[in-house]
Amino acid sequence: MINADHPELSSWVEVQPQSDFPIQNLPFGIFSVAGKLPRPGVAIGEFILDLSAVHDLGIDLGSFKKEELLAPVLNPMMAHGKKAMAMLRERIAYLLDAKNDELKGLSEKVLVKQSHAKMHLPVHIGDYTDFYSSIDHATNVGMMFRDPANALLPNWKHLPVGYHGRSSSILVSGEPIYRPKGQTRPDPEQNPVYGPCRLLDFELEMGFITFDGKPLGQSISTAEAEEHIFGMLIFNDWSARDIQKWEYIPLGPFLAKNFASSISPWIVTLEALKPFKVKGEKQEPAVLPYLRFEGNHNIDIDLEVEILPEQGEGKVVSHSNYKYMYWNMVQQLAHHTVNGCNIRPGDLLASGTISGPDTGSYGSMLEISWQGTKPVQMPDGSERKFIQDHDTVIMRAKAEKNGVRIGFGEVRSKVLPAL
Repeated sequence: MINADHPELSSWVEVQPQSDFPIQNLPFGIFSVAGKLPRPGVAIGEFILDLSAVHDLGIDLGSFKKEELLAPVLNPMMAHGKKAMAMLRERIAYLLDAKNDELKGLSEKVLVKQSHAKMHLPVHIGDYTDFYSSIDHATNVGMMFRDPANALLPNWKHLPVGYHGRSSSILVSGEPIYRPKGQTRPDPEQNPVYGPCRLLDFELEMGFITFDGKPLGQSISTAEAEEHIFGMLIFNDWSARDIQKWEYIPLGPFLAKNFASSISPWIVTLEALKPFKVKGEKQEPAVLPYLRFEGNHNIDIDLEVEILPEQGEGKVVSHSNYKYMYWNMVQQLAHHTVNGCNIRPGDLLASGTISGPDTGSYGSMLEISWQGTKPVQMPDGSERKFIQDHDTVIMRAKAEKNGVRIGFGEVRSKVLPAL
């Protein structure tokens, strides 16, 4: 298995030391260049390996057909399942290995500079579910809005809380979002008003993309879960806090969440992330049998969020880590399907806001500014309680081991005024 446990491997493609995409990574995405339709590719250094171009040279890529390597989403390839996709990734690593010159002399035919390409949504997302699985985030929110002595609701440590979101408004990095409009109630003694959101927030999350699941009515166990998970990406779950505060009782998030979410364009496979697995927090009280698992399923992924004003210098406002999650991916998928709910190739399940134990690791402006009572000072002298029009929010993620960096790229989104 090609990953950071093999730091000795290198590629004939030049890869800078701080690149997110060494040969040990090889994430999948969808790209296009001028005059050509979107198609699958694999990131290597500053380049993209065009899989259809490799196929056109008569080089074996396993069971994948030409039309699947020209599809505008990865779903047709993912329908082959985990084993086939893992074998394809190993085959690509072999072709890119410094010891193999099979493709080296044909690089101009199969490699595209990332700077010359446009990235697209990597999968058709049929369904999207957002969890609420960071104990530090849930505790912070509970302290703000409920009794600080009982910040977590009674169910929180017994199941991965989640809700079904809106897949149609998920955007790829680089696409702007518009400030949402809706009902708010600024004064609890007055009637609600309609207008643009005033408390726009980001939520620092990671998401995972699924392969096909089991037939409707059957469940996926924690032991089986990873066989149904393709890989991960960065997820910015935009939130309109003032709209949310007024609407969320009794049925939870709606207009405050469904206006936009943003994702990074590259899917980093579980195979690439295997060396970064770590033990998670001890879960007390003990969970029910269907949520129990063996081995380590938290992942040590460093995360950061930067706010970049339209004019002026940006500021990193959060350093967090995916290892802080209380509920892990296999538990989330097992819980999602325990009632017989089916999943399909390309479904997206997001972690929920990832906050750590200290103020520098909070994953939302709601926490960072503590409901606006502790504004963030920006380099240009301005301050941020929440996100302003024309701000760009940039999220980055990487895991490092043995001198190898497995990165996710970034998700970058600019906020435009309400239409």
